[in-house]
Amino acid sequence: MKFLKYSTLLLVACISVTFAGEDYTYETSKPSSQGIDIGSGWLVLGDMRTGWVEYDYSNPAGSSNDSSTNQGHTDSQGFYVMPKISILSPKYNGFSTKATVAGATDFGLNKEEDESRNFVFGSDRESFAILQEVYISYEKDSHKVLIGREELATPMVDTDDWYMLANSFELAYYNYTGFENITIGGVYFHKMSGVWDSGAEGTEFHSMSDASFVDQRDKDNANDSGVITATFQYNDNKNNNLQIWNYYATDLYNTLFMQYDWTDKLSDFSYDLGFQVIDFKEVGDLKDNDYTHIDYTIYSARFDMKFTNGFDIATGIAKYTDGEGQGATLGAWGAYPYFANGMIFHFFEAGSLQNALSTKVQLGFDLSKIGLDDTWIGYRHTEFDLDSEYSTNANGDSQSSMLLDGVRITYADNNGIYFTGTYEHVNLDAEPSTYSLRLIGGYKF
Repeated sequence: MKFLKYSTLLLVACISVTFAGEDYTYETSKPSSQGIDIGSGWLVLGDMRTGWVEYDYSNPAGSSNDSSTNQGHTDSQGFYVMPKISILSPKYNGFSTKATVAGATDFGLNKEEDESRNFVFGSDRESFAILQEVYISYEKDSHKVLIGREELATPMVDTDDWYMLANSFELAYYNYTGFENITIGGVYFHKMSGVWDSGAEGTEFHSMSDASFVDQRDKDNANDSGVITATFQYNDNKNNNLQIWNYYATDLYNTLFMQYDWTDKLSDFSYDLGFQVIDFKEVGDLKDNDYTHIDYTIYSARFDMKFTNGFDIATGIAKYTDGEGQGATLGAWGAYPYFANGMIFHFFEAGSLQNALSTKVQLGFDLSKIGLDDTWIGYRHTEFDLDSEYSTNANGDSQSSMLLDGVRITYADNNGIYFTGTYEHVNLDAEPSTYSLRLIGGYKF
């Protein structure tokens, strides 16, 4: 009966229909160029994703678990299937619609005790299905408007579609592109879903305040508030790209994101020189109470190069000021725009990133240069220089260093087949070493 229930869920997820429209100036989840034309401009799109994930914290699940080892995180592993089906409408007088249904199941193959850190199911560790997207949008001249559920990607509220299922948001959205090289606009994020990134029950839509990582008492005081976002972008489509985003989470905290990139091409390579400032500051009821403290800034820079011979190099450096709040903000709402972090593990492992310095070096290679088309492989080394005054393990032992080494291989062809395999190993002071493995792939049609 259990297997029948999972099979039925998978069937429902595969045959349910949806509605969709055009992309946005903001980076959104882009419809596949394939799809099945069902007539009159309507398309059915699908993403049949599967994955194996494994996290080893040197801390077995069950009675032998030690709550003082690696923050009490326990070894986890599992296999999952994540089907997603959409229907996209054509435009009618500027209007278009989309809806998407998605699901997650393991067909009863996983052991429940091994799933505490997999972040695929909810707290009940059960298969689920969700109406992931349903919206109506309008686009005419330089104006774009959307309201509904959407997988929208912005710097500090993001779909984060690198795992089993993307985050989705209930939102209202507007942007204007009538000025040359300039985009202005705003988003009101009301709710979100997403098991990997939500601080609430991610298999359902919860308010942005409930989905945050702050203390539960601060969530209660925020009273299901959302995030008010304003944006300005200048891009001359040559060298200069400036983005300014301000996210005001009522009675929680304000996030100011600023990034400038200079990009150019020379005879043998192209490059990106970028600078970034992200400032987090508590506001309203959260500021008036002592449950969560948020007041710090990250200053970052990067220099990335891509060569015509297939090699690419990415470097980054980030400095965290000594204010509090990293644990309550980093990665919240699916945001990972940071220039110097690991491939999987990063700021979640250390006791604190107050006053920390992180550096990243990555070397990659396009394997199509040696006959393996559509394939890339890369190695990343990230170092966190921790301030031992702030960063300690559960027993109070000081931590001054965290080293992360990761390898990733990706494949994506024009037929819709894709795969990403990522392995990362972490050495953190005063903790046993940890590693993770993600093998995630699928087929888009």
